Amino acid sequence: MSTNNIDTELSALKDAVAVALEYAKKLGTSAAEVAISKQQGLSVSTREKEVETVEFNKDGALGITVYRDGCKGSSSTSDLSPDAIAIAVKAANDIAKYTSSDPFSGLADKELMAQTIRDLDLYHPQDISPDELAQLAIRAEEASLSVDERVQHSDGATANAHTAAKVYGNSHGFLNGYCSSRYSLSCVVIGEEADGNMQRDYDYTIARKYNELMTPESVGLLAANKTVNRLNARKIPTSNLPVLFSPEIATGLIGHLIGAISGSSLYRKSSFLQDSINTQLFPDWFSIEENPHMVGALASANYDSEGVATQQRQIIDRGQLETYLLTSYSARKLSLPNTGHAGGIYNWTLSHSGQTFDELIKQMGTGLIVTEVMGQGVNMVTGDYSRGAAGFYVENGEIQYPVEEITIAGNLKDMFMGVQAVAKDQDLRSSIRTGGILLSEMKIAGS
Repeated sequence: MSTNNIDTELSALKDAVAVALEYAKKLGTSAAEVAISKQQGLSVSTREKEVETVEFNKDGALGITVYRDGCKGSSSTSDLSPDAIAIAVKAANDIAKYTSSDPFSGLADKELMAQTIRDLDLYHPQDISPDELAQLAIRAEEASLSVDERVQHSDGATANAHTAAKVYGNSHGFLNGYCSSRYSLSCVVIGEEADGNMQRDYDYTIARKYNELMTPESVGLLAANKTVNRLNARKIPTSNLPVLFSPEIATGLIGHLIGAISGSSLYRKSSFLQDSINTQLFPDWFSIEENPHMVGALASANYDSEGVATQQRQIIDRGQLETYLLTSYSARKLSLPNTGHAGGIYNWTLSHSGQTFDELIKQMGTGLIVTEVMGQGVNMVTGDYSRGAAGFYVENGEIQYPVEEITIAGNLKDMFMGVQAVAKDQDLRSSIRTGGILLSEMKIAGS
């Protein structure tokens, strides 16, 4: 598959957005915004070292939203011919005539539009054939099956290569677009003891640049070792213990913070962090910084999905909540400034307390490492948290045995304030960059 041509389409996509905006203007709309994206990618999955699926995709669509005196109408088209775009714009305009007026709807304010467009180094096309991707997946499987005689089967490996071009424009005169690339490889492994006890685990790598992926052998070995370590898991007695979230699970914990301080949750009164600006949520050594302009990172952007300029900011400063995450709509509903978070967050980095993850295990003494959570037992209105979990029991700073079929419970406010330490060895594979997080105590329901 050649991924070299997605950038050649960028100019045509900008032209299509400009055409749509011009049509909307001719119809006498109050305002309009247009977003268009085109993606193409190749995904190859293998199982037991045999190719199982090869999927190639190339798709995209233009979405137009028009505003007429507070009324909003939206439509979309995958046909980018001028006639099709005109039909889509007219459809959106017709819909707006029948919707109710909402004084909070409309474009983000003109002065918030991004003026400076930096080169964030997000696009690295690579010519990759299905055979090359298949070999990556097979090599990961082969490595995973060489680790331990209890690992006789792979549950599959998948290698992906994707590129995208995105353009956004509105009737403020903002019109910009960019290309991006993303490559990944994952491997899932099954382990089985002689008595039939079975476990599975996985590992993965993801990067903007193809040559920055971990080697397939590394991915396979990590997946296999994680699986072997989970064999012969057992329950532990019900108790209150310190809990150390692995980095993958720690990102989920911070994800609950994101949900609670997002504008839509706040104006619907469905957040346990209502009216919490300048409130101490975490210990005073703890901070979270957002850096949207980090070169080459997975969650970098010059502007959000409304064209609002992104900016470096403190989300948590010395434990205190500094900002909510607001779009133009939620900002107006709450009578607060727009923070440029339409479409998500941008490279959150947690402060750390100086220890490695292994050092935190020793510091914890006796407690529980959580490497997997299950279920949806989080009440975002009250902050109550209760989820199935698996991991490892620790005693005297040493891992004793794997644990499964337990429940961990607490309240997110208490959990946030109970953060004892954050490991310095960070997981950089998502928009939340953090090491493992040690909590002072949670309720463990076991045997």
